[in-house]
Amino acid sequence: MSVPDLTLNNGVTLPAVGLGVFQTPPEETVAAVETALRVGYRHIDTAAAYNNEREVGQGIAQSGVPRDDVFIETKVWVSDYGYDKTLHAFEKATGKLGVDHLDLLILHQPATDRFDQTIQAYKALETLYADGKVRAIGVSNFTPHHLAELLAQTEVVPMVNQVELHPYFSQPEVRAADAEHGILTQAWSPIGGITFYPGWGDERRSVMQDPTIAEIAAEHGRSPAQVMLRWHVQQGRSAIPKSTNPSRIAQNFDVFDFELSADDVARIDALDTGVRSGPDPDTPRPEIFDRVVPEA
Repeated sequence: MSVPDLTLNNGVTLPAVGLGVFQTPPEETVAAVETALRVGYRHIDTAAAYNNEREVGQGIAQSGVPRDDVFIETKVWVSDYGYDKTLHAFEKATGKLGVDHLDLLILHQPATDRFDQTIQAYKALETLYADGKVRAIGVSNFTPHHLAELLAQTEVVPMVNQVELHPYFSQPEVRAADAEHGILTQAWSPIGGITFYPGWGDERRSVMQDPTIAEIAAEHGRSPAQVMLRWHVQQGRSAIPKSTNPSRIAQNFDVFDFELSADDVARIDALDTGVRSGPDPDTPRPEIFDRVVPEA
């Protein structure tokens, strides 16, 4: 199976589809990562705030896949923002993952209530990048105005902006701002999981049960998830679907041997509601932002 790579603005490449481990319990993470790598995934996305970096590292080690063949991405949490604290966050992350360098390190939130610390955190990422400790740096949940503020105060253009992005919330303004600066848009919740997580929001429509998606899936003999992932791939985005189910992990990776028509893509694009399902990045959440990330 030929898996397309995406090229970042510094020439580094990453596979178009990776495994996400958001909300994956630590005790299930090792098996999920090991399964994904055996299926053929070569990109794993985690975060300090997920509390499963250590288990991601264990899964990679147990898979038998060489470290340099796996693109490892993780995120600095807000409580570790600030120049020196963010440098230490790198040490915490690599210590838990059991590696000496990272392929991509990004800031998890813009944290608008302390954006000066966000800027200092990004400057620490620039130092880590200059020192060769990380191959690429970026941000997550940044809107166009967050990006503009960051770019005005820093030197290195982010390589990646990871944001909520699925057919019900396709973020055209963010994608346009990213494209303007050569930043790769990476989709979290790429198959709309955020629209059906138990206990997350009320009266929410699940994109997985959307009739248009179901119709296109039936036409191609594919699952709704495969159709959505193919939609991302054809539009040049990085997608990091999350699953702990071995068959779904494999199914989510089997999206490179069919093609959506231009009409299919247009019909999916038309599903955008403009309504965010996850947290608003402009809303301060100090009770969550201040959670301390344990040492390695």
